[in-house]
Amino acid sequence: MPSITPFLWFNNNAEEALTFYTSVFKEAEIGKVVRYGDAGPGPAGSLMTATFTLNGQKFIALNGGPHYKFTEAISFVINCQMQEEVDYYWEKLADGGEPGRCGWLKDQFGLSWQVVPDALAELLKGADAAKSQNVMQALMQMGKIDIAVLQEAYMKG
Repeated sequence: MPSITPFLWFNNNAEEALTFYTSVFKEAEIGKVVRYGDAGPGPAGSLMTATFTLNGQKFIALNGGPHYKFTEAISFVINCQMQEEVDYYWEKLADGGEPGRCGWLKDQFGLSWQVVPDALAELLKGADAAKSQNVMQALMQMGKIDIAVLQEAYMKG
């Protein structure tokens, strides 16, 4: 069966992005790296494309120049089991980037991420609609998601 690999277009900073992402994710590795030759179009010796893996997900990076930029229309979700994981990924990825609302952020390269605890889905799909609504109201006030605050909102319902 064919695989699907996200292909990320960077503005001549793909090598910096690879180094950053593989430092953030504990299960990460840079694979095959292809560099521009004398024929270009990038500077000779600079990274053209590279494969890399983060927590088992393969990606391809391209130094394509300033023609295209990342938008929130595409994001990557990091599902976390514990608050410590939420805190870790949020702090690392938001550093030099732009924190957003409800667990969303843009990293320093403009790539959008959602750092989401597994507990959120459980609290939102509860049988008690009032409790789930309280969780949603609490979530809408957050940047980085705080599991304890969501659980407290659920208990108030």
